[in-house]
Amino acid sequence: MKYINKPKDIIYPLGLALVLIAGIVIGIKLQQAPGRPSLTVYPRADKLTNVLKYIEDQYVDTVSVSTLVENTIPVLLKNLDPHSVYIPASELKAVNEPLDGGFDGIGITFNMPNDTIVVVSTVQGGPSEKIGLLAGDRIVTIDGQNVAGIGFPQDEVVKLLKGPNLTRVKVGIVRKGVDEIMVFEIVRDKIPIYSIDISLMLDDEMGYIKISRFARTTYKEFIDAVSKLQKQGMTKLIVDLRGNNGGYLDAATNIANEFLPEGKLIVYTQGKARPRHNIYSDSKGQCTNTQVAILIDEFAASASEILAGAIQDNDRGLVIGRRSFGKGLVQEQILFSDGSALRLTIARYYTPTGRSIQKPYAPGDDEYYYDISNRYLHGEFQVQDSIHFSDSLKYTTPGGRTVYGGGGIMPDYFVPLDTSGITPYFNMVANRGLIYRFAFDFADTYRKEMSGLHDYVAIEKYLDKVNLLNRFIEFSKKRGVEPEKTQIEKSKELIETQLRAAIARNLIDNEGYYPIIKRIDTTLLYAMDILKKEDNNR
Repeated sequence: MKYINKPKDIIYPLGLALVLIAGIVIGIKLQQAPGRPSLTVYPRADKLTNVLKYIEDQYVDTVSVSTLVENTIPVLLKNLDPHSVYIPASELKAVNEPLDGGFDGIGITFNMPNDTIVVVSTVQGGPSEKIGLLAGDRIVTIDGQNVAGIGFPQDEVVKLLKGPNLTRVKVGIVRKGVDEIMVFEIVRDKIPIYSIDISLMLDDEMGYIKISRFARTTYKEFIDAVSKLQKQGMTKLIVDLRGNNGGYLDAATNIANEFLPEGKLIVYTQGKARPRHNIYSDSKGQCTNTQVAILIDEFAASASEILAGAIQDNDRGLVIGRRSFGKGLVQEQILFSDGSALRLTIARYYTPTGRSIQKPYAPGDDEYYYDISNRYLHGEFQVQDSIHFSDSLKYTTPGGRTVYGGGGIMPDYFVPLDTSGITPYFNMVANRGLIYRFAFDFADTYRKEMSGLHDYVAIEKYLDKVNLLNRFIEFSKKRGVEPEKTQIEKSKELIETQLRAAIARNLIDNEGYYPIIKRIDTTLLYAMDILKKEDNNR
């Protein structure tokens, strides 16, 4: 999760500072009036502390110095770099949970269509599954409080369901076929957050692992996934880092180590107060003889770029997709006694050839946050030639490949954003969330009938008997999207594949989603083709 200082966060403290200065000047003038001693403020190294103390003691109204401090710290950090951030105590736990690999809760995935909490799935072995909650159950009360049909905010639902380990929460359930509300008392437990979305075989020899973040548990999850796939005959592997905005550096370097022979530089970090620190491979990896391709896009950042850069710079595999985000700064977190934290940039990281992939930024300039949309507007998602690097940013790998620093990892093979099935009709149904809403309603309506379908093949056989597209068109029409025959024909494959994948996800989670959605994933299909050709060229 990124914390971006908003314009008001800058304007308010600056305005406050100007008002403070003006007030001091006026105060000095007043104190210089006849009969009053003059006031001199001597500058000291702890000027900010003196200012806050002066405000607390002398300001015309009572103010909260702690609030002033909370509002001022983000402004200070914004004028350093885009990734140094202050995290208030109230937000720190939620920020850390995805990277810590778990949280305390009841272990469900839920959705809130029609202002009602609907259980999509229960975590295997979690407290909700153990006590008997089922997919499709409606949660109408939490600890006696009504949460259905009253516009109850989703984030408040999460707060009510989460809580310290071993504490209890009572949920009232409405279940199809049961007349009365069922009340379950659930003992909260540690619920894992997995950072690997899926691992599966794409064919007889090619494996696929999708990593969504680099958390404390990611390396172990990766090793378990590799072991599973190798038992199924994997000799080639596609690691998908698209949309992965980073996490812990050691998780990325440990995974890179799995592919590299002994003594290869994986990454090094260096900062003003931090001497150069090199991380090398040790040849003990499980994938040293496995062909590998890394998938990246404009949202792959930080630790994702470390892994992609290590593979690319060591000529160990191929990087495929679109230019990555370009975050080459390393943050260190320090905790304050009130439970808040500061993540301060303390070093830059460099890929094995010596390139920093941090994209340019100006301290305090909001333009940095619009870089991705600017890339899209400039045509970079469609045409590789729209990307220009200075020759001064050119580096050469040991194998003679040209790579660039200063703005993300540029892939070895560029794959443009696929727009072949995009039409105004598709945009309308997609932007209104109708594909997901239809898929959820369909899975929920036929959940009992489809409960015995345990893999995507069985689900697709069931869906083959249903005119899914026509049902969806009628569903969308009732919600204000008029059908356009020509546009629907052009978007037919895209819509129907997404519908099938989303229905399967609602029933069996990612094990159902990814095997279906890969049919329209042009970057993945391209990577599969490249790996096959690489094998033939050996």
